[in-house]
This record gives sequence, structure tokens and C-alpha cells, in this order.
Amino acid sequence: MTAREVAPAKSDNGGLALRRASPFNLLQHEIDRVFDSFANWRGFEPAAFTPSMNVSETDKTIEVSTELPGMDEKDVEISIANDILSIRGEKKAEKEEKGKNYRLYERTHGSFERSLALPPGIKPDDIKASMSKGVLKITLPKPATAQQQKIAIAAES
Repeated sequence: MTAREVAPAKSDNGGLALRRASPFNLLQHEIDRVFDSFANWRGFEPAAFTPSMNVSETDKTIEVSTELPGMDEKDVEISIANDILSIRGEKKAEKEEKGKNYRLYERTHGSFERSLALPPGIKPDDIKASMSKGVLKITLPKPATAQQQKIAIAAES
């Protein structure tokens, strides 16, 4: 028996076994090897849940909206410390449907945290937050020092 006639194969106990090498067995071995090396690559991480965030500004407020589809307000925590607004939460995938066997489940779940630097002086008591149809809206009144003020320009003669 030559080396070309045998190919390694996975055995039931997790070790390697030898089997006759046919072109199909060799191809299967190569496919298994590629997928095993990809799955063991340390840089590979499953997709994390990172919600989208929009920040807009008016003369007197900063408005933050964050898309949190499928989440309730009880799953979200908003805090402010050291002029950093933090939004934390967890999207849970605890759905069980009787009579269905899932082969592929692509809904994203997991915990997240988004942070945003704010101008100094925002008072936490003045912040308003609401959630409707999976969109969290936060309105932060700007402190007087951060509000845009118009300056008159005098004409020189």
C-alpha cells in the first residue's frame, strides 16, 4: 500500500483513522481540514449585536436615536458619567416554538454598549428618553455654555 492509497479520516472517537483514498475521500478530507482550520482561527468571532446610533443637534438640544429592534425598554440601561452617555442592553434570543426544528438561526442576540462623549455640564435630571417601535430616542438639553450663540457683527466705517 502506498501513501497515495490511504487518507486520514475522522473516527467516531475523535481520533484519526486510515481509509482507502479515493478522489472523493481525498476531497472530503481537504474540505474538512479547511473548515476545521477556519473554525479554530482565533481571530474569528461571531457577529456581535451593535445597534445603529444617530446623533443630531439643534440650538438647544442633542438628540440621540438608537435602533433596538425586538427590544423593550426593560432590556436597556442609559447612564451618564464623566460627560459620557452610555447605552447598554441585552438582546435575548429566548424564543421557543413547539413543532419547529431550526437548522439555521440568524437572529442576532447578545449584549451591547454604545458610548458618546458629551459637552460638559449636562444635567442627568434633564435628560428625556423614550422608546417606540424599537427606536430609543434620547434628548439631552445642552448646557448654556455649549449652546450656540449668535454674535452680531458691527460694520466698520
